[in-house]
Amino acid sequence: MKALFSSGLLLFIAGTAAAQTRPASVTFLNPATVAPAKGYSHAAQVDLGSSTMLIISGQVALDAQGAVVGPGNVGQQAEQAFANLKAIVEAAGGTMRDVVKLSYFLLDVSQLPAVRTVRDRYINTSTPPASTAVQVSKLFRDELLLEIEATAIIPKKQSTR
Repeated sequence: MKALFSSGLLLFIAGTAAAQTRPASVTFLNPATVAPAKGYSHAAQVDLGSSTMLIISGQVALDAQGAVVGPGNVGQQAEQAFANLKAIVEAAGGTMRDVVKLSYFLLDVSQLPAVRTVRDRYINTSTPPASTAVQVSKLFRDELLLEIEATAIIPKKQSTR
């Protein structure tokens, strides 16, 4: 029995090591429709075979030229952040219905209802994505009130023969 367990453990370890040596197919995306990324990518696309996982960096209220939209107004800032998320998802060939996870980072979590009002114009409210909301003490620029990151699973188009 001990030999059988040891053999199974060795096979598991060998299989795990082999899986880790095969790099996943990952590409990075920086659409021109959102503010230029400086020192990071807006999204990482991971090929999952029949679909693509899109991991989107936190989006804030910066327009395509990098200017802050809606200083002091969480609703306007949420609108810009969601517009940025939508632009990135669409650049990867998806729609906002493909978003499966949203994470919110807010200076004031009591503003979450205003953010949800905007969110509901972008997502499928009958099956909303999983989400997390966190209150933070500061974001990378003083004018920013929130940051929103997302993950999407985008089905690949089936070829018709």
